[in-house]
Amino acid sequence: MQRLSRADLLSPGDYAEARPAWRARVIAHKQARRVALGEHATLLFEDRLTVQHQVQEMLRIERLSDAAAIDAELAAYNPLVPDGGNLKATLLFEYTDAEQRRRALAILGGIEHRVQACVEGQPPIAAIADEDLARSVGGKTAAVHFLRFEFPPAAIAALRAGAGLRLAIDDPRMAVAVDLDARTRQALARDFD
Repeated sequence: MQRLSRADLLSPGDYAEARPAWRARVIAHKQARRVALGEHATLLFEDRLTVQHQVQEMLRIERLSDAAAIDAELAAYNPLVPDGGNLKATLLFEYTDAEQRRRALAILGGIEHRVQACVEGQPPIAAIADEDLARSVGGKTAAVHFLRFEFPPAAIAALRAGAGLRLAIDDPRMAVAVDLDARTRQALARDFD
């Protein structure tokens, strides 16, 4: 999947005009790319469209228009675009109660390294977490992590042939495994093109 450049972005005026339709498109697109891992963890699988939307929103919110600022946003978000041999995801730990969130995150340090993708008939693929900076320190973890799953060619071929895909957290503090439905498997398989 090709990374974004300035040429891929709408001007602030064009984005403001297109934003309602653009947001509706991205929300619909994300539905097949969002995976709940139990009650409090969610994986949102990123791709070129989700990253483009995030960059457009950051430019709008921060009112950025000069080339250097746009390039900085692209440099920050382009690492989330899959490059053909991997899936990339944002891992979110979500709790509606602030105190419950604080207590949970205080004991979940390192859990982001226990997330894995399991293609039917293939060895598990461990997530590579937070390559930009550590987000678990002193036994505590952050509410947001960035994950990369590197798929060997055999696993990609198995997915393309219709093999099942399971996502899991292999940790007793939040043990969970979810088999993905066909719609989500197909959406994620396109990231390998």
